[in-house]
Amino acid sequence: MGARPTGIVVGLGLPADAATGWLDDLTDGFRDECDLVGASVVGGDVTRCDLVVLGVTALGDLGGRAPVTRSGARPGDVVAVAGRLGHAAAGLALLGAGETGPAELLDAHRRPMPPYTRGPEAAALGATSMLDVSDGLLQDLGHVAEASGVGIVLLPEAFVIPAPMGKAAQRLGADPLEWILSGGDDHALAATFPRGVRLPPEWAVVGHVEAGEGVQVRGRSTAYEGWDHFRE
Repeated sequence: MGARPTGIVVGLGLPADAATGWLDDLTDGFRDECDLVGASVVGGDVTRCDLVVLGVTALGDLGGRAPVTRSGARPGDVVAVAGRLGHAAAGLALLGAGETGPAELLDAHRRPMPPYTRGPEAAALGATSMLDVSDGLLQDLGHVAEASGVGIVLLPEAFVIPAPMGKAAQRLGADPLEWILSGGDDHALAATFPRGVRLPPEWAVVGHVEAGEGVQVRGRSTAYEGWDHFRE
């Protein structure tokens, strides 16, 4: 929503026999990730539980600006993305096939690298809508289209397929564009901006907003789908 991260609150449920070494690694992970944005763990709760249950609430400061929500996209806006897309899905496919590389794709599945600084940057640049891509670009942009009452058109030629991903797709007989459009867990950012806004190179324009509804990929009839937790 364009806020500068300030802290996280952690709720943790643990069995009585939880390994202390694992807990040390967990807290080290919280510290290392918070350090990336100058935040810290500012509170929470620990309780006994039969299973490990972990809930994290992230807090941020908008600096007096209004939050950038899903509902502000307008016809004529451009659609841009920042961060990796498809890497985690490619890594998951490789792991499922018993492959041992490329390491950068396997690591992308195991540990995402959200572009934290791009959120406040997008807000300062005048983003009209924004959200993170956790369930696939098409799935998540569908939320923007619905909330804003618009249609979104993506241009397949705007997506660059990294060489390791292309080779992995050849090896598995997969479509790398499907990983990019439908794969989740990279936690990239997608945003809409007024046409003419000068975007930094970390933002790639991949489509536009028009009157209508839903999300379509120009020139493609393939029905790409993202992850829906409640789809049967």
